[in-house]
Amino acid sequence: MSKFSHAASSELARVRKQLRKVPAYVVDALLTWADKVEVVGMAEVRKTKGYHDEPLKGGRKGQRSVRLSRQWRAIYEEHGAGEIRLVVVEEVVPHAY
Repeated sequence: MSKFSHAASSELARVRKQLRKVPAYVVDALLTWADKVEVVGMAEVRKTKGYHDEPLKGGRKGQRSVRLSRQWRAIYEEHGAGEIRLVVVEEVVPHAY
């Protein structure tokens, strides 16, 4: 029996499918960012200037963006309050200039 719920398993499948379309160096950057968030926390990682972590506007209000490369961004949402937070990466997308 899987340790993930059906919803979590389908979400994981969606993420894997999306990441197959992303260059390997971008996936590496995303995993590095995620590891840093897990080790030192979101508040500290947000201070890292290279990520250009910023809130989004318009239809993406409530979401944030981090720079994984000059072109690629991870769009994420933070859920929860206090010390317990869940960060959900919504998309990894090329940024249009």
